[in-house]
Amino acid sequence: MSCILNIETSTSVCSVALSMDGEVLFAKASFDGPSHAALLGVFVEEALSVLKKKGKKALDAVAVSSGPGSYTGLRIGVSVAKGLCFGFGIPLIGIHTLDIMAATVNSKGDSQIVSITDDCLYCAMLDARRMEVYASIFDRELTTCRETAADIITPETYEEFLNKGPVCFFGNGAEKCKTVITHPNAMFMDQIYPLAEDMALLAEDAFIKGEFKDVAYFEPFYLKDFVATVARNKVF
Repeated sequence: MSCILNIETSTSVCSVALSMDGEVLFAKASFDGPSHAALLGVFVEEALSVLKKKGKKALDAVAVSSGPGSYTGLRIGVSVAKGLCFGFGIPLIGIHTLDIMAATVNSKGDSQIVSITDDCLYCAMLDARRMEVYASIFDRELTTCRETAADIITPETYEEFLNKGPVCFFGNGAEKCKTVITHPNAMFMDQIYPLAEDMALLAEDAFIKGEFKDVAYFEPFYLKDFVATVARNKVF
């Protein structure tokens, strides 16, 4: 019986879930903005207290969103996950952020668009700079049709897929695409975030297959290098 702590901090949402054999026993999320440093430890403690109440002595693994996403958010999540793995002597599982978003849509999002069909593709999007997004495309079975890439949004960006059938765009990068991607096969879902509770089945599958990360050397998948900006009043 596998018990996994799931941590998701790749966007402004901070979430933690405890799962056993893929079933979620505890889930908590904050949608109030990027407060991961203050809330993540609290959510983890709550999850561990639920573990004790269930009579389970220890975690079997920790799963963390591996990116792409917010540089700071990913660093916080991965640091906490590594600390738990080192402390408990358990393996680390990394789950791609856009895979989590696709799983979230599969479990919650279809109700937003009643006209969704079996041939509809999912395009998970995370906001990047200006008119750029990090995006992956999946079919309804969550099989990857196009690997993650940094896309500059134009009316033609996803024509290859839109010309073949409906594509559902979602995630915090999709909002700025609505006025640009106006193809008749384009649909948009609102309020879709990667959540720890939707990592449970993905993490369980990775655990069964023994797909673990090297705790010492694992780094988030940023896709692009972090760029630090200097405040205007600091420029001389």
